Amino acid sequence: MSQEPSREIRAKKGEFMKKILFLKIVFFVVMVVGVLPSWANFLAGEDAYLREDYERALEEWQPLAKSGNAEAQNMLGYMYRYGQGVPQDFEQARLWYRLAADQGHARAQNNLGAMYRQGLGVPQNFEEALRWFRRAAEQGNGGAQNHLGLMYFEGEGTQKDVIQAYKWAYLSAQQGVEQAMLAVDFLEKELRPDQIQEAKRLAREWTPKGEEVTL
Repeated sequence: MSQEPSREIRAKKGEFMKKILFLKIVFFVVMVVGVLPSWANFLAGEDAYLREDYERALEEWQPLAKSGNAEAQNMLGYMYRYGQGVPQDFEQARLWYRLAADQGHARAQNNLGAMYRQGLGVPQNFEEALRWFRRAAEQGNGGAQNHLGLMYFEGEGTQKDVIQAYKWAYLSAQQGVEQAMLAVDFLEKELRPDQIQEAKRLAREWTPKGEEVTL
């Protein structure tokens, strides 16, 4: 029986796999070429921001934010929140934070939660604040964990729960968040030893869900 048909099939398969590999390489190069300038622009904006050249930072970040870059969107929210290089505008801050938060950006989620908790650019809403703090806290964001602990302690948007308050403050303190460290010291004077033990057990068993993935 002739081996020519099988050789031809193998040859065609080899050519097909080479084409697939080539397309993958082209796709990778296109992605890298597209991402590197954006990242360079973000870093240029960051450098300007740290030098308090807010006008230059805005020039670098605004196009990125409009194209969907979550890091730039979060920083634009921050600049509008505190009036850095732009007139202070809580509504604009909330808008940019929300765009980044919807992409799973943990710091933006924490910042957005703070806007809802304080009623800045939006009616005060503890339930909505709690929701955003929780999403960020579950990703491991220390600031959000501290905020979540505070809301459990105050009973804002949820039932007051001192064990959950200690758990989240403790997790945040482990990341070096100063306010959380102070909160842990305070709570240790307020809670019974068995409550502290239970809260620490919950903290030890907690694991971050990791970064949110958006489709």
